[in-house]
Amino acid sequence: MRTAAGFYRQHKVKLGVLLVTALLVFWLVVSFQRSFLLLGAPEPVAKAIGVGYLLLPCIGAWALIRELLFGAQTQRMARQLESEGGLPVDDLPRTPSGRIVRSAADEAFPAYQAETEADPDNWRSWFRLSYAYDAAGDRKRARRAMRDAGKLYRQGPAGTSR
Repeated sequence: MRTAAGFYRQHKVKLGVLLVTALLVFWLVVSFQRSFLLLGAPEPVAKAIGVGYLLLPCIGAWALIRELLFGAQTQRMARQLESEGGLPVDDLPRTPSGRIVRSAADEAFPAYQAETEADPDNWRSWFRLSYAYDAAGDRKRARRAMRDAGKLYRQGPAGTSR
C-alpha cells in the first residue's frame, strides 16, 4: 500500500506544476473580471486601464499554455530516450547540498557539444546538449537547446524520427 509521503515524492514536480497552474488560472480569472469591470466604467481613464489590464491575462494565458506544452513535449522526448537507453547518465559529482560540481560539468560538456556538432539534425543530441548546458549552469542555453530538440522532434526527419 502506498503512503501519502511516497505519492508526494513520486509526483512532487507534477503537484508543483498543478499548484502553480491553479494559482495562475485563478489570477487570470480575477484579472479578466477586473478588466471587464473597468471597461464598463463611465470614465475614459478607467476604460483605458481596463484595456491594458485585459492584455495581462491574455499574455499570461499564452505563456501558461506555451510552458505546459513545452513541459509535456520534453517529458515525451525523455520517455523515448529512456526507452532507447539514450538519456544522459547522471554521474557527475555533487556538493553536499546536491548541486552538480561546476568544474566536472564543464569537463563533460565538450563531449555533448561535439555530438551535437557531428549530428545537428538529431533531436536526441540536442536533448543531451540541453542537459549538459543545465549541468554547467547555463539555463538560458539549456532551454534554447531543448526548444531546438523539440522542433527537430516534431519535424521527425528520416533516420532521426520519433
